[in-house]
Amino acid sequence: MSLDDTELPRTEDEWRVRLTPEEFRVLREAGTERPWTGEYVNTKTPGVYHCRACGLELFASDTKFDSHCGWPSFDDAIPGRVKEIEDRSLGMVRTEIRCARCDSHLGHVFRGEGFTPKDTRHCVNSLSIR
Repeated sequence: MSLDDTELPRTEDEWRVRLTPEEFRVLREAGTERPWTGEYVNTKTPGVYHCRACGLELFASDTKFDSHCGWPSFDDAIPGRVKEIEDRSLGMVRTEIRCARCDSHLGHVFRGEGFTPKDTRHCVNSLSIR
């Protein structure tokens, strides 16, 4: 299910009706699910991961890798589908990633860790993708 721009909820109350309380907390309030609890942490199924809120294709499964951090990790996003925003919460500077279509929180991106040749880890909440 992929929503087009005219079908996207316009208010947080409309999002609250479409999403479960836990999905709303993560996607719309930039929450984080507990590590090692998400349904996609250990998944190896081929395909494409979509934004759970609007259905936009975000990550190809061949970019997913085991980072052993407790959340699904991808070394690349589909171009133009994920936007990056500086996040100064928790007393540090990180880069938050959001869906480019509906602005839902996905997780954070980290660079320079050396996990893959692309040297990038998109650390994504399972509740943010499908």
